[in-house]
Amino acid sequence: MRLWTLHPKYLDAPGLVALWREGLLARAVLKGATRGYRHHPQLERFRSHAVPRAAINTYLKAVVAEADARGYSFDARKLGPRRHGLELTATRGQLRYEWRHLLRKLARRNPRLYERWRRDKAPEPHPLFRIVRGKIEPWERRPRRARAQPRRRKTGS
Repeated sequence: MRLWTLHPKYLDAPGLVALWREGLLARAVLKGATRGYRHHPQLERFRSHAVPRAAINTYLKAVVAEADARGYSFDARKLGPRRHGLELTATRGQLRYEWRHLLRKLARRNPRLYERWRRDKAPEPHPLFRIVRGKIEPWERRPRRARAQPRRRKTGS
């Protein structure tokens, strides 16, 4: 599950559809309507809000707006109440991490869109987020890097 801190305008079509589906799953989790993904780390930032369900609905509202702008038809009736002025904070480090992650995906999946965005050094956040100083969020799961193998000394023969 990836609930992007980035503005949904940067996503390609498969990414936007995946975000919509994952957002609806997150909404179901926050409503207690599903048993899966209950402990997913990306839900922490929504759960920490005073009104988590309104926060996810507000998040998904922006996803629907992006879909509408592209001529897609995401069913906004699936969303519950949203609140104006609601915001979550996210760190600049998180935004940068996700930007690099998305660019790697786009380079493989949609080179044309990758070329469009790759020079953008200051991507916009999703409208729900106010960006603050900080490193990558503690809940972010980063891929484990393979441990460096110790270098073997060359022996003279």
